[in-house]
Amino acid sequence: MSENNQLRRVARDEGGLSRRFFLAYGAALSSIPLLGQSASADTTPTFESDPFSVGVASGDPDHQSVVLWTRLAPKPLQPGGGMPNKNVAVSWELASDDSMKTIVASGVTTATPQLGHSVHVEPNGLPSDRWYWYRFRVGDAESPIGRTRTLPAPDMMADQLRFAVTSCQNYEQGLFTGYEQMLRDNVDLVFHLGDYIYEYKAGRGGNVRTHQGNEIQSLDDYRIRYAQYRGDKLLQGMHANCPWFVTWDDHEFDNNYANEISEESNVDPIAFLERRANAYQAYYEMMPVRRSCLPTGSDMKLYRGSSFGQLTEILILDTRQYRTDQPNNDRRSPLNDAALNPANSMLGRTQKNWLCQKLISSKAKWNVLAQQVMMGLVKRAVIDDVGQYSMDQWPGYAAERIQLMRFMADRKVSNPVVLTGDIHSNWANELRVDDRREDHPLVASEFVATSLCSGGNGTEKPSNLDSILSTNACVKFHNAERGYILCHVTPKSWQSDYMVVDEVLKPGGKTFSRAAFVIEAGNPKIHKA
Repeated sequence: MSENNQLRRVARDEGGLSRRFFLAYGAALSSIPLLGQSASADTTPTFESDPFSVGVASGDPDHQSVVLWTRLAPKPLQPGGGMPNKNVAVSWELASDDSMKTIVASGVTTATPQLGHSVHVEPNGLPSDRWYWYRFRVGDAESPIGRTRTLPAPDMMADQLRFAVTSCQNYEQGLFTGYEQMLRDNVDLVFHLGDYIYEYKAGRGGNVRTHQGNEIQSLDDYRIRYAQYRGDKLLQGMHANCPWFVTWDDHEFDNNYANEISEESNVDPIAFLERRANAYQAYYEMMPVRRSCLPTGSDMKLYRGSSFGQLTEILILDTRQYRTDQPNNDRRSPLNDAALNPANSMLGRTQKNWLCQKLISSKAKWNVLAQQVMMGLVKRAVIDDVGQYSMDQWPGYAAERIQLMRFMADRKVSNPVVLTGDIHSNWANELRVDDRREDHPLVASEFVATSLCSGGNGTEKPSNLDSILSTNACVKFHNAERGYILCHVTPKSWQSDYMVVDEVLKPGGKTFSRAAFVIEAGNPKIHKA
């Protein structure tokens, strides 16, 4: 075992002790939403500036409910968001029309300082497959009106579903221009697959805009960083337009972390878990996720599912919190014994069992795995005739990945499609049980969304494009432009349009479809549209 891995093992072992340290804190945190329903609250607060500065959002819809979200922050870039250290009453309304005249649900909830004065409302018992509009009020202030929807009933075969897939939006490295066209695309849903924020200190790797402060560590640090991102009007507008399904990758906490293990060898394990608790709490506070996702100390259950009727089963995965340490010191490596070690796990036992059970029981035409890192076993380079693979992605956990593909093949899971982010480039991959065996039958399709803006302006033809295509039979498309994927799903087919932005370093960038690919129901082979 290398010295670096020994240090990381010590960190993991000591981290187990520090986890117990957080249990009491987590138990207290989990009671806050329940206390907020009955706690005394200020019903007539006054504000010097707009308390809804970070906008409104909705998320995690099902066929009869959806999460409505906002956060009170009249001074969003200050600790505490400029809010007093007391509970504040917030009223909400949900209407069936955009003029908010036909109210179908309403209520009053409490924004608590313990949860950053965030609000997560879950109106239930709503008619399925409907669009709704919502708003919040606090004191004399009124929020923007947001639009959201419920999904089709579980026994209904929907005619179609349109959604966007995005990830990786480094505030310093590019403008969020892609959201302008995404808004015009009029999608039903957005999947954000991680790296919603970046934890880096101001000025690291970009000069389009500037992060506030040093690398973020404290709860206030994370809250302010989210507020800085949410101050972007294009991001606010897209959040207000339709519900989102979100999951994190690494930068919502710390680059390339694995469970309780830092990529750096000299990190105090207790401080690391304390920082993770801060990151996870701020993520919950700033995202439209359900109360069931409320963190317990340094743990937060983010994997979850929903369905768009019988058209799609939606499975949101977490490939960071439960994974074992990256093999081969997290460097590009061959698929050697360390990478193929069956003890390596991306999902962890509980999440993997949940995923397999959901796939077995699914009655949907399409089964969608929305997750973070590339599942295709792609050679990123070839050195001395030996393929080199990314150990932070699924090749570092190849045995579990092969087992998952074999499970889907053996159980004849209907039309599995993997949606992926993380990698700052576009890919369309055909997945086999083992992608190195070109003669093996196809099992699933993977569409990898590039970054929205991380990395600045990209390129249509990466320098290694020819090598990637010639040495990887599974890869059917690859480029490194910025943008997102627009998906159109029907009972018979799935089309993915790779929407790219020609300029993210300054205003005025144009977004257009660079390429489109289709898969037909019953056959994971990828065709050009």
